[in-house]
Amino acid sequence: MTNIIDNPYEVNLDRTAANHVPLSPLSFIRRTAAVYPHRIAVIHGSIQRDWAETYRRCVRLASALAGRGIGVGDTVAVMAPNLPELFEAHFGIPMVGAVLNALNVRLDSEALAFILEHSDTKVLITDREFSAVIRPALAKLNRPILVIDIDDPTAKGGECLGELTYEAFLEEGDPNFAWTLPDDEWRAISLNYTSGTTGNPKGVVYHHRGAYLNAMGNIVAWAMPHHPVYLWTLPMFHCNGWCFPWTVTAMAGTHVCLRGISAKAIFDAIADHGVTHLCGAPIIMGLLVNAPPGARRPIPSGIRMMTAGAAPPASVLEKMERLGFDILHTYGLTEVYGPVTVCAWHDSWDELPTEQRAMFKARQGVNSQVLEGLMVADSQTMEPVPADGVTIGEVFMRGNVVMRGYLKNPRATAEAFEGGWFHSGDLAVMHENGYIEIKDRSKDIIISGGENISTIEVESVLYRHPAVLEAAVVARPDETWGETPCAFVTVKPGETVSQADLVAFCRQNLAHFKCPRHIVFTELPKTSTGKIQKFVLRQKVRDMA
Repeated sequence: MTNIIDNPYEVNLDRTAANHVPLSPLSFIRRTAAVYPHRIAVIHGSIQRDWAETYRRCVRLASALAGRGIGVGDTVAVMAPNLPELFEAHFGIPMVGAVLNALNVRLDSEALAFILEHSDTKVLITDREFSAVIRPALAKLNRPILVIDIDDPTAKGGECLGELTYEAFLEEGDPNFAWTLPDDEWRAISLNYTSGTTGNPKGVVYHHRGAYLNAMGNIVAWAMPHHPVYLWTLPMFHCNGWCFPWTVTAMAGTHVCLRGISAKAIFDAIADHGVTHLCGAPIIMGLLVNAPPGARRPIPSGIRMMTAGAAPPASVLEKMERLGFDILHTYGLTEVYGPVTVCAWHDSWDELPTEQRAMFKARQGVNSQVLEGLMVADSQTMEPVPADGVTIGEVFMRGNVVMRGYLKNPRATAEAFEGGWFHSGDLAVMHENGYIEIKDRSKDIIISGGENISTIEVESVLYRHPAVLEAAVVARPDETWGETPCAFVTVKPGETVSQADLVAFCRQNLAHFKCPRHIVFTELPKTSTGKIQKFVLRQKVRDMA
């Protein structure tokens, strides 16, 4: 083996300022503003700004923060829906080395106060519509922080709580401020808190390198062309909008902001602005396929939609294709910057029957080009499971798009990275072709009489019933079998269906031991990103016992 000292490739060929620059998505906006200054960057209601103006606003934000003493390692939180101000924060805040913490707008004051305290937030930029929850959160803090109000004209009520408005704050900034890229691409760029359904939320730390790579990975996975028109149906606070604030900027696209989500608002935005791309959880697809005629408008076919967050029912994917949407199914978690696997499509699958094609598309697929390692393995031994499409194991990941770790939580970080892989907690099978298919969260799998039941499999069958709008399945304690499936179902408006009808339907399409023994008709509780809150349903089942 050649000694490194004798290796000519390691002698006098060092990193210098000429040949090594830390990777950061901040470089995207500088290039786009220089090359395409007059292309539309942001649309929000009657507001349209080009890239030159948008860049100036981001630089002003950075300069104003620096003028208030904000710098490397300081946390700046933003409480806002999908507004231009939150988009600008994805650039202006890290331009001074500070860390963006985009807050979940559906959290209560207790959770918000914990996050603001735990993250040592120095500045809070908040939309006035959320003043009712922000005011008590601020009152719980042990220290004062600078509060800046977003006084958006589309906000529904609320009041300003801060020292000044966002626009006044930008006036403090210099549009020629000399911001810099980070000196180390491992520096933190953003902080995203997990849901915290079983305790306090954990703060997931992203670095510039991972944000850069996953932003570019989105382009590759989607074969995204230049100048996309991207509709913000996915919350920017969720995994930094799956890194799409940076992705769309890199491609000199247009960000179409959407304060509130409804089928009509989505159809209107697509028709009015020529939207080409959007993202969202399966709930967004459900809104579109079940939209009443009055909410719909003619839209062109071929609009690209990326979905993740929960396994979409094959029946919903099929209906979206009929509407003219081209669906890309992906999978990921907060800890990996959003989607990092993709159901990479094969041309030969186009010839399959519609139902079988949708079944293939519902799989979570293979690792994206920017995720180095993906495996399904035994949770304890970490030995890969056979690629038989049957044996269930845990999904493990490794690579540059895995988080730095959990803020101030070394124990949770060490547990998550034990054995040199990130432990996702999701259960899946590996198919013969190397594609994974999520079966459940580890805590959601039902073990009935020693047999594993995938709640996702049962839900997929329920979604195929013409009267079912939404379905979620959890375990119900059973003296004989240990656990049996209990289904919570929302029925489509104008439809009627009985428990006996749905049980019979399931028995026609599932092994009998997998069929729900109890069905509850109700509206399903959801997170702000459209995920069904199964922990709420599990509590309801316990209360029913």
